Amino acid sequence: MILDAAAANAELATLVQVGRGPAHVIVDTLAARAYVSNSDDDSVSVVDTARGRVVGSIPTAASPHGLRMSPDGREIYVAATKGNAVSIIDVATSREVTRIPVGKAPVQVRFTPDSTRVYISLRDDNAVAVVDTRTRRLVTTIKVGRSPIQVFSTPDGNFMYVANQGTEQEPDNTVSVIDIRLNAVVKTLTTDRGAHGVVVSDDGSRVFVANTFAGTVSTIDAATQRVVGTFRVGKGPGGITYSPAPR
Repeated sequence: MILDAAAANAELATLVQVGRGPAHVIVDTLAARAYVSNSDDDSVSVVDTARGRVVGSIPTAASPHGLRMSPDGREIYVAATKGNAVSIIDVATSREVTRIPVGKAPVQVRFTPDSTRVYISLRDDNAVAVVDTRTRRLVTTIKVGRSPIQVFSTPDGNFMYVANQGTEQEPDNTVSVIDIRLNAVVKTLTTDRGAHGVVVSDDGSRVFVANTFAGTVSTIDAATQRVVGTFRVGKGPGGITYSPAPR
């Protein structure tokens, strides 16, 4: 669905038929193309946002889920949960150029701000994989909490935050803080049950974590690496994004 945010009227939305089991959506820097991972079709749909229709379909590894475009806009990395790999898509040609085995059940990916490395949450390995984008090779794997889901870097490229969800029966409630220079966990913060989504504010001062099983969002002070508040939201919050207040 393409919705005009200014109009904020669902009746005016454009419905776009993509593949089966659409999971995540990203948009390029010009908002000209949207990319949709289709978990049940093992593909990524390319959508022309102006015309509101699919203009391409890119085959990927099995069950594509989270995906991100590199900060330089050249590549898209797609985490394929059943393929145990990431598919790398060349944006200019709209085709998969390679697949990198990374570990069990990769869920989401995140580039460092300089585009040189990608961090991939491995849900069933309780770990995060690190890939060098220049060599397209797995560099290392870092142990984190149970069933990590989403990952997000600070704007300065110093830290990567990892939300550890666990399972509904045995939820985790932690966020692992990875020092990108060391490729090691330097802090583990306690948020609330089922830490799932994570995002860092544009200025890098705050980190926000959606806790799925608790129905809450936690706020982390990035300077002190401490949880400074948790507030209740709706039931089952998953992904989370950030937009600064207008001035």
